[in-house]
Amino acid sequence: MRWTGLSILFWPAGLMAQSTAQQAIAIDPVSPSYMMKLTAGLLAVVAIIFIVAWMLKRFNLTQQSQNGLIRVIAGLPLGTRDRIVLLQVGNEQILVGLSPGRIEKLHTLSAPVVDERKSETTPFASKVNELMGKD
Repeated sequence: MRWTGLSILFWPAGLMAQSTAQQAIAIDPVSPSYMMKLTAGLLAVVAIIFIVAWMLKRFNLTQQSQNGLIRVIAGLPLGTRDRIVLLQVGNEQILVGLSPGRIEKLHTLSAPVVDERKSETTPFASKVNELMGKD
């Protein structure tokens, strides 16, 4: 029996495969090799989903605000469900505490906090911005 290209991955096991003599041969739908290929394919798809989600979170590629008036400057987890976040609203920075079902303003900063590490863009970020046309 001869398989061409990736047809072995895309044909359901219950379909017939063509041999070199053009005779239909039934494929066992519960063969160990088919189940291993199916499991490996499903694990690959799930792994890709988790990697893309991690990259979106890591590189902060999600859209924060429609018009950019509110930005998250920094965040610090205090426990499994509580965190402190520094927000930039216009020219003002506000420190808020977040917990399940509650957001509380902790302090309004009189002088804005400037993070020197994030002021200069990384080569990767500048390259992505250049490709996206966001100079």
